[in-house]
Amino acid sequence: MSEFWLISAPGDKENLQALERMNTVTSKSNLSYNTKFAIPDFKVGTLDSLVGLSDELGKLDTFAESLIRRMAQSVVEVMEDSKGKVQEHLLANGGLKGKMKCLKIDLTSFVTHFEWDMAKYPVKQPLVSVVDTIAKQLAQIEMDLKSRTAAYNTLKTNLENLEKKSMGNLFTRTLSDIVSKEDFVLDSEYLVTLLVIVPKPNYSQWQKTYESLSDMVVPRSTKLITEDKEGGLFTVTLFRKVIEDFKTKAKENKFTVREFYYDEKEIEREREEMARLLSDKKQQYQTSCVALKKGSSTFPDHKVKVTPLGNPDRPAAGQTDRERESEGEGEGPLLRWLKVNFSEAFIAWIHIKALRVFVESVLRYGLPVNFQAVLLQPHKKSSTKRLREVLNSVFRHLDEVAATSILDASVEIPGLQLNNQDYFPYVYFHIDLSLLD
Repeated sequence: MSEFWLISAPGDKENLQALERMNTVTSKSNLSYNTKFAIPDFKVGTLDSLVGLSDELGKLDTFAESLIRRMAQSVVEVMEDSKGKVQEHLLANGGLKGKMKCLKIDLTSFVTHFEWDMAKYPVKQPLVSVVDTIAKQLAQIEMDLKSRTAAYNTLKTNLENLEKKSMGNLFTRTLSDIVSKEDFVLDSEYLVTLLVIVPKPNYSQWQKTYESLSDMVVPRSTKLITEDKEGGLFTVTLFRKVIEDFKTKAKENKFTVREFYYDEKEIEREREEMARLLSDKKQQYQTSCVALKKGSSTFPDHKVKVTPLGNPDRPAAGQTDRERESEGEGEGPLLRWLKVNFSEAFIAWIHIKALRVFVESVLRYGLPVNFQAVLLQPHKKSSTKRLREVLNSVFRHLDEVAATSILDASVEIPGLQLNNQDYFPYVYFHIDLSLLD
């Protein structure tokens, strides 16, 4: 499952034993895989500031998740011809120790191996400053996303408008890709070539009558250029002075003169515009064969390990893989930007989760700061109800009122504005990595 539960409990002896009991039960019952989630010590500040941060972090959490989902969807839209490879581009940078810091890893591995980025978000700064840094970073990414996707959507719209012109029937579609210079009498003071749409059942009638529809029609000047299911496009050459008369007589016989003037420069411009837009759109996501053939990247020649609660030697499910060669080679600017900034936004989002756990744990369990955060990954959807029951039973002592209210929705928690179903005896936050659903 791509779902995680991030919880915390007080770090005293009694509650650490409770965490071990939880780990034992969930492991034996195959309910979840549990790992410690390391959160650094921050400058706590005042209680009032923590209460304000709790509210702000909740809003920032929602905003960050919305942003990365929009970015993931943008990758889908840009890679419309390669949607099966989208997941390969939704990766996170670093997150692991030492020489693995520079690698791109899958999102699940980043979460289960989470380490606070001390360089980007220094813990010596006040919490308010750390939150402000993340908020500004995400706001800038959203601003750039709006700008870049707007430009891409304009490109798509312009291309679609041009493509529409090349579709449809002979009455509406563009003729620039059908006619040629040789189909027309050009640069003549007296003669002009018209294009006439003739219904298929009337082909024979056209051939017999077009020369007599008006005076001054050039004999044997008609030629079928193209046809669709309904009719054909014919040329006819006549003197300019009888154009209106010819149009009137043609209409009476169910022949339609298509208004068209052959302008070689304009036709060439339209063709070049179509080619340019197609090229520009493709270049926004074009990826080299080298990069695509390598598949999804994880960890080159390394076995990656998590430190499970109570089982430090258990490796993560997974995953020896070669390092992606020629990283970014051949990628279009929009896809490249989306990959880099998706990673940045995702990493910021998980840091927000860590901050929320810290702030809520201090508010819930008090000072001095002493709690243990644990990341649970339910094994399957059907086991989540049982997993919740285990957690509520193990940590019931932390908040008897909350534990009771979970079983009885009629019991209200004094001072709590949330729906009771969102509140548990322990600190709890949900992480859902199903970003494309």
